[in-house]
Amino acid sequence: MAKMNRITTILLAGCASAALSACGADDIASPGEGTIVLPAPTPSPSPTPTPTPTPTPGQVTAAANCPTIPGAVQLTNRGTISDNNGNSWRNCGFPARFTETTTIPKVAGVIYSLPGRVDVGTDQGAASTNTEVTLNVDPGVVVFASTGNAYLAVNRGNRINAVGTASQPIIFTSESNVLGTANDQTSQQWGGVVLLGRARITDCLAPGAAPGTAACERDTEGSSGALYGGANDADNSGRMSYVQIRYSGFALAGGSELQGLTPSGVGSGTQLDHIQVHNSSDDGIEAFGGNVHFKHLVLTGNEDDNFDSDVGYRGTVQYVISAQRANNDIGDGFLETDSNGGAEANNSEDALPRQYLKIANFTYIHRSTTGSNGAAMLLRGGADLTLVNGLIVAPTNSCLRIDSTTTVRDADTALQDAGKPRYISVAMQCNSTPYKGSRGVDAATVQSIFEAGPNSTISYTPSLTSLFINGATETALTAIDPKTIDSAFDTTNYVGAVKDSNDTWYAGWTCNSVTASFGSASGSCTAIPTT
Repeated sequence: MAKMNRITTILLAGCASAALSACGADDIASPGEGTIVLPAPTPSPSPTPTPTPTPTPGQVTAAANCPTIPGAVQLTNRGTISDNNGNSWRNCGFPARFTETTTIPKVAGVIYSLPGRVDVGTDQGAASTNTEVTLNVDPGVVVFASTGNAYLAVNRGNRINAVGTASQPIIFTSESNVLGTANDQTSQQWGGVVLLGRARITDCLAPGAAPGTAACERDTEGSSGALYGGANDADNSGRMSYVQIRYSGFALAGGSELQGLTPSGVGSGTQLDHIQVHNSSDDGIEAFGGNVHFKHLVLTGNEDDNFDSDVGYRGTVQYVISAQRANNDIGDGFLETDSNGGAEANNSEDALPRQYLKIANFTYIHRSTTGSNGAAMLLRGGADLTLVNGLIVAPTNSCLRIDSTTTVRDADTALQDAGKPRYISVAMQCNSTPYKGSRGVDAATVQSIFEAGPNSTISYTPSLTSLFINGATETALTAIDPKTIDSAFDTTNYVGAVKDSNDTWYAGWTCNSVTASFGSASGSCTAIPTT
């Protein structure tokens, strides 16, 4: 936080003339002593007022005060914070817990901060049906984390409505980004946004709890007392649209990090669309159970997986631009999809709900050669997967890795098993070993599964422009209607995330970096908007 210099000036007054030895009543002349003549004082010049600085056009000047919000718990005026370009904001700290429904307004010269973990409401429990507190965030609001161990937790039975616009996205970011010291390789600054819902999950915290019931709940990865899970697949944790989450992934403990966005047990009543996660040191998004549907995701520069899902997640994702960080051999893969079994009966690979991830219209740019997955996509632990109308550009790496025989067995309705993974209208560019397998699955089996997918090919030479926009090669590929796979999908007739140069769903609300540029309508990820 910018330091504030305070200068205190003390004025000392003395007597007006050397002819007077003192300035009290005894110095007044008595009758008969003659007349004492006091010289006329020289008038002091009027002080010249300090001029109010005129801000440079386009610069931000800090507001005088923080806005007032409903309820007894108010924002904290934490002084001002400035960047290295002459911009200054009034830093208004969130309370540790929002206890009433609140709207965070967009106010000129105001920026908001998370002083640590900030809770929206209190946990209402797995079996609850109420909504206690809703946190509304207006378009254009910027919220930064003032400490590393800081994140926003929306507890079960509470909601967030962070709804920006294409020209006024809501930005959650780090203090270094506000100060102007973040760069294209910055990461691991804070904990991101955690949504805690009441939908079904597996891998229960209590060993005796049955998966998929209200008794099955878990604590959030890297957290404590942030519980999620229940039995309501239609649960509503609110809405996040036109939102950026920058420089997240703070390590709370060894081997335990928070992501950019962590939807945990989040139900289908929640709306998550037009979300960019940029430079998380862990996953971009990790979905722990639940069945929320995602649309229009931009995942850039994240260091683990761009989209990770486990503990019984059953949902869809459509329109995804995903690119590993440029100028840094870092990052794991596009997908890690698993439901790994544990020692307890309630978290075996056949625990229900069985994970089933479906993704349509995606373009993934793989750059790393060091990822621990050893492939652009890792599928394991009995999870089901269907990919539709997708592009994988991974010339330096393997494309597919499948672990565990439970992942590749035939369909079994009793086990909620959809059968072997499906790759439909998926084109991939890989290195000389495109397929990998382990735990009873060999590379030949992986190859046969991929090649069984209609319209899918390993012989793909990209003609993409601007990194992710379809060219002639992509336009010529055969697509299918994703809605025939799942009704949550939109109907499309093209492969990849961006149909052509006229398709600009990503423009304006995203931020640009060395990893990917989304055009002049988008600002820089290293800068805070000044309008």
